[in-house]
Amino acid sequence: MAITASRQQFIDYCLRRLGYPVIDINVDPEQISDRVDDALLKYRDYHYDGTEHVYFKIKVTAADIANQYFTLPEDLIGVVRIFRISTGLNSSSMFNIRYQMMLSNMYTFTTLDMAPYVMAMRQIESIDEILSGEKPIRFTRHNNKLHVDMMWSVDVSVDDYIIVDGYMTLDPEVYTDIWNDPWIKKYATALIKRQWGENITKFEGMQMPGGITFNGRQILQDAMDEIAKMEEELINTYSLPVSDMVG
Repeated sequence: MAITASRQQFIDYCLRRLGYPVIDINVDPEQISDRVDDALLKYRDYHYDGTEHVYFKIKVTAADIANQYFTLPEDLIGVVRIFRISTGLNSSSMFNIRYQMMLSNMYTFTTLDMAPYVMAMRQIESIDEILSGEKPIRFTRHNNKLHVDMMWSVDVSVDDYIIVDGYMTLDPEVYTDIWNDPWIKKYATALIKRQWGENITKFEGMQMPGGITFNGRQILQDAMDEIAKMEEELINTYSLPVSDMVG
Protein backbone atom coordinates (compact mmCIF):
# COMPACT_ATOMS: atom_id res chain seq x y z
CA MET A 1 0.00 0.00 0.00
CA ALA A 2 1.31 3.43 -0.97
CA ILE A 3 2.18 5.66 2.01
CA THR A 4 0.55 9.08 1.73
CA ALA A 5 1.67 11.84 4.09
CA SER A 6 0.44 15.03 2.40
CA ARG A 7 -2.64 16.34 0.63
CA GLN A 8 -1.04 16.15 -2.83
CA GLN A 9 0.23 12.61 -2.28
CA PHE A 10 -3.28 11.69 -1.13
CA ILE A 11 -4.84 13.16 -4.30
CA ASP A 12 -2.27 11.43 -6.52
CA TYR A 13 -3.04 8.11 -4.84
CA CYS A 14 -6.80 8.51 -5.37
CA LEU A 15 -6.30 9.30 -9.07
CA ARG A 16 -4.03 6.29 -9.53
CA ARG A 17 -6.72 4.07 -7.99
CA LEU A 18 -9.10 5.35 -10.64
CA GLY A 19 -6.68 4.47 -13.45
CA TYR A 20 -4.59 7.60 -13.98
CA PRO A 21 -2.33 8.04 -15.99
CA VAL A 22 -3.45 5.07 -18.10
CA ILE A 23 -6.97 6.53 -18.16
CA ASP A 24 -7.76 10.22 -18.39
CA ILE A 25 -9.83 11.20 -15.31
CA ASN A 26 -12.20 13.97 -16.42
CA VAL A 27 -12.32 15.87 -13.14
CA ASP A 28 -11.06 19.41 -12.58
CA PRO A 29 -8.39 19.91 -9.86
CA GLU A 30 -10.75 22.20 -7.92
CA GLN A 31 -13.45 19.53 -8.03
CA ILE A 32 -10.94 16.98 -6.71
CA SER A 33 -9.97 19.35 -3.89
CA ASP A 34 -13.65 19.82 -3.00
CA ARG A 35 -14.22 16.06 -2.84
CA VAL A 36 -11.18 15.62 -0.59
CA ASP A 37 -12.63 18.28 1.73
CA ASP A 38 -15.96 16.42 1.71
CA ALA A 39 -14.18 13.19 2.68
CA LEU A 40 -12.33 14.93 5.52
CA LEU A 41 -15.56 16.45 6.82
CA LYS A 42 -17.27 13.05 6.89
CA TYR A 43 -14.20 11.52 8.56
CA ARG A 44 -14.14 14.17 11.30
CA ASP A 45 -17.85 13.94 11.99
CA TYR A 46 -18.20 10.16 12.21
CA HIS A 47 -14.86 8.32 12.37
CA TYR A 48 -13.46 7.73 15.87
CA ASP A 49 -9.95 8.58 14.62
CA GLY A 50 -11.08 11.94 13.21
CA THR A 51 -11.44 13.68 16.57
CA GLU A 52 -9.59 13.82 19.88
CA HIS A 53 -11.09 13.83 23.38
CA VAL A 54 -9.71 16.95 25.08
CA TYR A 55 -9.98 19.00 28.25
CA PHE A 56 -9.87 22.60 27.09
CA LYS A 57 -8.94 25.38 29.52
CA ILE A 58 -10.67 28.78 29.33
CA LYS A 59 -9.42 31.80 31.26
CA VAL A 60 -12.40 34.00 32.11
CA THR A 61 -12.18 37.58 30.84
CA ALA A 62 -14.27 40.67 31.45
CA ALA A 63 -15.59 40.34 27.89
CA ASP A 64 -16.80 36.79 28.61
CA ILE A 65 -18.74 37.97 31.66
CA ALA A 66 -20.23 40.89 29.72
CA ASN A 67 -21.20 38.64 26.77
CA GLN A 68 -22.34 35.79 29.07
CA TYR A 69 -20.77 33.16 26.82
CA PHE A 70 -17.33 31.73 26.05
CA THR A 71 -15.88 31.73 22.53
CA LEU A 72 -14.35 28.35 21.70
CA PRO A 73 -11.90 27.41 18.91
CA GLU A 74 -13.42 26.48 15.57
CA ASP A 75 -11.94 22.97 15.65
CA LEU A 76 -13.72 22.17 18.94
CA ILE A 77 -16.80 20.49 17.48
CA GLY A 78 -18.60 19.15 20.54
CA VAL A 79 -18.90 19.81 24.27
CA VAL A 80 -19.84 17.06 26.73
CA ARG A 81 -19.78 19.11 29.93
CA ILE A 82 -17.88 21.70 31.92
CA PHE A 83 -16.24 20.80 35.21
CA ARG A 84 -17.97 22.05 38.32
CA ILE A 85 -17.61 25.76 38.87
CA SER A 86 -16.35 26.45 42.40
CA THR A 87 -18.78 25.90 45.25
CA GLY A 88 -18.40 25.56 48.98
CA LEU A 89 -17.37 21.96 48.45
CA ASN A 90 -14.57 22.38 45.93
CA SER A 91 -13.31 25.93 46.44
CA SER A 92 -9.67 26.31 47.42
CA SER A 93 -10.07 28.47 50.54
CA MET A 94 -9.46 27.31 54.13
CA PHE A 95 -13.24 27.41 54.71
CA ASN A 96 -13.69 24.59 52.21
CA ILE A 97 -15.56 21.65 53.81
CA ARG A 98 -13.05 19.12 52.53
CA TYR A 99 -10.17 21.15 53.97
CA GLN A 100 -11.79 21.44 57.38
CA MET A 101 -12.59 17.73 57.58
CA MET A 102 -9.05 16.80 56.57
CA LEU A 103 -7.64 19.27 59.14
CA SER A 104 -9.72 17.86 61.99
CA ASN A 105 -9.27 14.19 61.12
CA MET A 106 -5.81 13.89 59.58
CA TYR A 107 -4.18 12.71 62.79
CA THR A 108 -6.57 9.71 62.91
CA PHE A 109 -6.17 8.59 59.28
CA THR A 110 -3.06 6.58 60.04
CA THR A 111 -4.77 4.54 62.75
CA LEU A 112 -8.47 4.45 61.82
CA ASP A 113 -10.46 3.18 58.86
CA MET A 114 -11.05 5.84 56.16
CA ALA A 115 -14.47 4.41 55.22
CA PRO A 116 -16.43 6.89 57.44
CA TYR A 117 -14.59 9.83 55.87
CA VAL A 118 -15.31 8.57 52.34
CA MET A 119 -18.98 8.01 53.16
CA ALA A 120 -19.25 11.48 54.72
CA MET A 121 -17.73 13.08 51.61
CA ARG A 122 -20.17 11.19 49.36
CA GLN A 123 -23.03 12.54 51.46
CA ILE A 124 -21.70 16.10 51.23
CA GLU A 125 -21.29 15.75 47.45
CA SER A 126 -24.90 14.54 47.17
CA ILE A 127 -26.11 17.55 49.15
CA ASP A 128 -24.00 19.86 46.99
CA GLU A 129 -25.43 18.27 43.86
CA ILE A 130 -28.99 18.84 45.10
CA LEU A 131 -28.42 22.44 46.21
CA SER A 132 -26.03 23.62 43.47
CA GLY A 133 -26.23 21.08 40.64
CA GLU A 134 -24.45 21.21 37.32
CA LYS A 135 -24.54 24.43 35.32
CA PRO A 136 -26.63 23.85 32.15
CA ILE A 137 -24.70 24.50 28.95
CA ARG A 138 -25.65 25.25 25.34
CA PHE A 139 -23.20 25.00 22.45
CA THR A 140 -23.47 25.15 18.66
CA ARG A 141 -20.37 24.38 16.62
CA HIS A 142 -21.32 26.83 13.85
CA ASN A 143 -21.07 29.93 16.06
CA ASN A 144 -18.44 28.53 18.48
CA LYS A 145 -20.23 30.00 21.50
CA LEU A 146 -20.55 28.10 24.78
CA HIS A 147 -23.44 29.46 26.82
CA VAL A 148 -23.48 28.57 30.52
CA ASP A 149 -26.74 29.24 32.35
CA MET A 150 -25.51 30.77 35.61
CA MET A 151 -25.23 34.08 37.44
CA TRP A 152 -22.20 35.41 35.60
CA SER A 153 -21.60 38.29 37.99
CA VAL A 154 -21.56 35.94 41.00
CA ASP A 155 -20.44 32.47 39.91
CA VAL A 156 -17.27 33.47 38.02
CA SER A 157 -14.68 36.23 38.20
CA VAL A 158 -12.06 37.57 35.83
CA ASP A 159 -9.00 35.26 35.62
CA ASP A 160 -10.94 32.21 36.86
CA TYR A 161 -10.48 29.05 34.81
CA ILE A 162 -13.21 26.90 33.26
CA ILE A 163 -12.40 23.38 32.05
CA VAL A 164 -14.40 22.14 29.06
CA ASP A 165 -14.71 18.43 28.34
CA GLY A 166 -15.17 18.00 24.59
CA TYR A 167 -13.98 16.76 21.21
CA MET A 168 -11.57 18.53 18.85
CA THR A 169 -10.94 17.72 15.18
CA LEU A 170 -7.48 16.61 14.10
CA ASP A 171 -5.72 18.71 11.46
CA PRO A 172 -4.29 16.39 8.75
CA GLU A 173 -1.58 18.94 8.02
CA VAL A 174 -0.31 18.39 11.57
CA TYR A 175 -1.26 14.73 12.06
CA THR A 176 -0.24 13.50 8.62
CA ASP A 177 -1.11 9.86 9.41
CA ILE A 178 -4.72 10.81 8.58
CA TRP A 179 -3.81 10.98 4.90
CA ASN A 180 -2.83 7.29 5.07
CA ASP A 181 -6.02 6.05 6.75
CA PRO A 182 -7.42 3.20 4.57
CA TRP A 183 -11.07 4.22 4.98
CA ILE A 184 -10.65 7.86 3.97
CA LYS A 185 -8.44 6.90 1.01
CA LYS A 186 -11.14 4.60 -0.35
CA TYR A 187 -13.93 7.07 0.45
CA ALA A 188 -12.25 10.04 -1.21
CA THR A 189 -11.54 7.89 -4.27
CA ALA A 190 -15.24 6.98 -4.48
CA LEU A 191 -16.25 10.66 -4.18
CA ILE A 192 -13.89 11.62 -7.01
CA LYS A 193 -15.25 8.71 -9.07
CA ARG A 194 -18.79 9.99 -8.51
CA GLN A 195 -17.73 13.45 -9.65
CA TRP A 196 -16.12 11.89 -12.72
CA GLY A 197 -19.36 10.07 -13.54
CA GLU A 198 -21.42 13.24 -13.06
CA ASN A 199 -19.07 15.16 -15.36
CA ILE A 200 -19.30 12.74 -18.29
CA THR A 201 -22.96 11.70 -18.08
CA LYS A 202 -23.80 14.59 -20.43
CA PHE A 203 -21.77 12.78 -23.10
CA GLU A 204 -23.75 9.57 -22.58
CA GLY A 205 -23.94 7.59 -25.83
CA MET A 206 -21.57 9.91 -27.71
CA GLN A 207 -19.37 7.85 -30.02
CA MET A 208 -15.65 8.59 -30.21
CA PRO A 209 -13.28 7.68 -33.07
CA GLY A 210 -12.73 3.94 -33.12
CA GLY A 211 -16.27 3.17 -31.94
CA ILE A 212 -15.61 4.02 -28.23
CA THR A 213 -18.63 5.40 -26.37
CA PHE A 214 -18.92 7.16 -23.00
CA ASN A 215 -20.58 5.26 -20.16
CA GLY A 216 -20.65 7.92 -17.46
CA ARG A 217 -23.90 6.67 -15.97
CA GLN A 218 -22.33 3.31 -15.09
CA ILE A 219 -19.34 5.01 -13.49
CA LEU A 220 -21.73 7.23 -11.51
CA GLN A 221 -23.86 4.29 -10.35
CA ASP A 222 -20.82 2.23 -9.32
CA ALA A 223 -19.46 5.18 -7.32
CA MET A 224 -22.79 5.79 -5.58
CA ASP A 225 -22.99 2.10 -4.59
CA GLU A 226 -19.45 2.25 -3.19
CA ILE A 227 -20.19 5.44 -1.25
CA ALA A 228 -23.38 4.02 0.28
CA LYS A 229 -21.56 0.85 1.34
CA MET A 230 -18.67 2.81 2.88
CA GLU A 231 -20.94 5.22 4.75
CA GLU A 232 -22.81 2.28 6.25
CA GLU A 233 -19.48 0.74 7.25
CA LEU A 234 -18.44 4.06 8.80
CA ILE A 235 -21.54 4.23 11.01
CA ASN A 236 -21.54 0.56 12.01
CA THR A 237 -17.79 -0.01 12.44
CA TYR A 238 -15.88 3.22 12.92
CA SER A 239 -18.26 5.53 14.79
CA LEU A 240 -18.17 6.05 18.54
CA PRO A 241 -21.28 5.15 20.56
CA VAL A 242 -23.79 7.99 20.84
CA SER A 243 -23.08 10.21 23.87
CA ASP A 244 -24.66 13.31 25.43
CA MET A 245 -22.52 15.73 23.43
CA VAL A 246 -23.65 19.32 22.92
CA GLY A 247 -22.88 20.78 19.52
